[in-house]
Amino acid sequence: MVATLCAWTSAPQAFARNHLTGQNSAYLNRAAGQPVDWYPWGAEAFNRAKELDRPILLDVGAIWCPWCGLMDRDTYTNPKTADYINQHFVAVKVDFDALPKLVAQLQRAQAILNLPAGLPLTSFITPDGKLYFGAGYLPSEGNSEKQSFKDAADYALEEYANKANINQESFQLEVAK
Repeated sequence: MVATLCAWTSAPQAFARNHLTGQNSAYLNRAAGQPVDWYPWGAEAFNRAKELDRPILLDVGAIWCPWCGLMDRDTYTNPKTADYINQHFVAVKVDFDALPKLVAQLQRAQAILNLPAGLPLTSFITPDGKLYFGAGYLPSEGNSEKQSFKDAADYALEEYANKANINQESFQLEVAK
């Protein structure tokens, strides 16, 4: 047991905690040790995004969703991807089962914008709550069948820079207060 503990504490996956520590959700707690600086859904995240003038990366998933677990392991624990997210976005994680009204609103919005609306749900939102781009599962490394997380995030950043386009082609969400 001691050898296992020592191996775990020295492993590269032993990251500093983010804002998800102590949440009442198994899904959010599972991500508390990821290198992404996750926030739970709430005013603090939206205020931080406004302060930094960054878009929000919103990840919706569930503890029972295998694709959500895969994206957590493949994408969000990748140190290079996490650094990219932390530099360009305010990252928010939502438990599908804990906020069903919000999730239903996000899924409807993504469907209206002709974007994937299943799980995991990857959404890009302005600090004032405009959903302007989204996807489903995004692997850390893309291939001929699937766009990489970075490619999708680069596109989201380009769109965010074009505020006039966002105002015309977005869906206003009720933001966390």
